[in-house]
Amino acid sequence: MTTTEPDDEVPTRTIRLRVNGRQRRVTIEDRQLLVDVLRHELHLTGTHAGCYNGDCAACTVRVDGRIAKSCLLLAASVDGCELRTIEGISPEGELGDIQQAFWDSDAFQCGFCIAGHLFAIEDLLESNPEPSDSDVRQALTGNLCRCTGYTNIVKAAQLAAQRRRDAVEHT
Repeated sequence: MTTTEPDDEVPTRTIRLRVNGRQRRVTIEDRQLLVDVLRHELHLTGTHAGCYNGDCAACTVRVDGRIAKSCLLLAASVDGCELRTIEGISPEGELGDIQQAFWDSDAFQCGFCIAGHLFAIEDLLESNPEPSDSDVRQALTGNLCRCTGYTNIVKAAQLAAQRRRDAVEHT
């Protein structure tokens, strides 16, 4: 009977990405999830690993403009893509309009889940500048927050929407 030795070599590859507007190149193991590469290789720790099965949305990023849960993506699958993480959601040193609305509405506490909420509201407001509360709640489906409940998050989304409409009216 023959025994085989386990293969200690894990396949690797180098991928190229544009992350938050900056070209990046990183060598990864083929089996690495995007959330882990962002956090441990690129040191973008605002992307959180909450569940590793896509239920909480704490790992939400944008890949080529579309919302994606980075705990469900192999990093190798985004080679050549453009990514935006929570660190790139607003101009450096400033709060974006949705972030400001969350701040003003006391719509977050610990911040662990914030990436999913901000990206979901951003996505909603891009397609629907006058969402109902029901629209906001629907957009937040799949985003879990254990601290705030959702009342203030809905208020923040409505505040951001109103401020965007006001800005358009004044231009």
